[in-house]
Amino acid sequence: MRLEPLNVILDKDFKVEKKFYFISGNEPTLIHKIKSSIIEKYRKKERAELTTIEFINDFFDIGGLFHEKKIFFVNNCKGIEERSLDNFRSVDGIFIFVQENSQKIKKIKNIFLKDKDSLLIDCYELDKNSKIKILNESLKAKGLIIEKGLYWFVIEKLDSKFALIEDSLDKILKLNQKDFTLLNIRKLLTVDVSGKEKFFFFLLKKNKEIVGVYRERVFNASDVNDLYFSCRFFCQLIIDSKNEEDYTKKIPIYLFREKNYLIDIYRKYNSKKKILLLKLLSSTERVLRKEGGLSLASGLRFLLNLKKITIS
Repeated sequence: MRLEPLNVILDKDFKVEKKFYFISGNEPTLIHKIKSSIIEKYRKKERAELTTIEFINDFFDIGGLFHEKKIFFVNNCKGIEERSLDNFRSVDGIFIFVQENSQKIKKIKNIFLKDKDSLLIDCYELDKNSKIKILNESLKAKGLIIEKGLYWFVIEKLDSKFALIEDSLDKILKLNQKDFTLLNIRKLLTVDVSGKEKFFFFLLKKNKEIVGVYRERVFNASDVNDLYFSCRFFCQLIIDSKNEEDYTKKIPIYLFREKNYLIDIYRKYNSKKKILLLKLLSSTERVLRKEGGLSLASGLRFLLNLKKITIS
């Protein structure tokens, strides 16, 4: 059975009732959070001792003091077969397996997916809907209310990695209700429109200029991913808008200086070009998920293809 990771974190009624938990994906901070949450929830339910083993073949149950229940954390999924799970069903406790995505673990993931006493939890970078769920639950827990425009500003500015979202919200939620202002939250989130976001505003420049700035500002995979996700936000705004009026309403308040430029860009798009833009995002997402990130070359290629669609 497959389970969404946020169900583990946000659902107060989530209970650790399965025997096996296989946590995978390409977002290590979310993987770590899910692992920690399962351990914490099980320990609240049972008096459990945590034991770490490298491979499932290293397992041996020697019993425990006062026959305590156990949490077996397995670092590597090598050696897992269907009969492996059958051999451990009678063990008093739970098993947690963690393995980042790769082509080699597809068969193993299917074993857990089909097993009735297992949960498969895939952890990827969080999308807009996931951020909305996290922010809503965080505000509800603190009894805080946030103005609509500011709310969407926070959603747009939250990172896609869980640890960074958690860190940002921790800072924001320490504010008093009266201090919930755009100025204060901008400071906390260290928003810099002149950073990676700026690349979307280079689309009308010559390719030579775009390449030059790209080489000056983008140095690693993290930079490429930041660039892509910031551009994806603006692209999605274009795709999701029914018309110019609808699009104009969706432009974030903090981008008031860039409003005219963004409207000019939108006017260059018709339904055919929106389809091409959607295909570009889809193909880039496939690369991102398959490789776990975008290379410097793929980031520049995305940027130039985006420009090509825009000005064609």
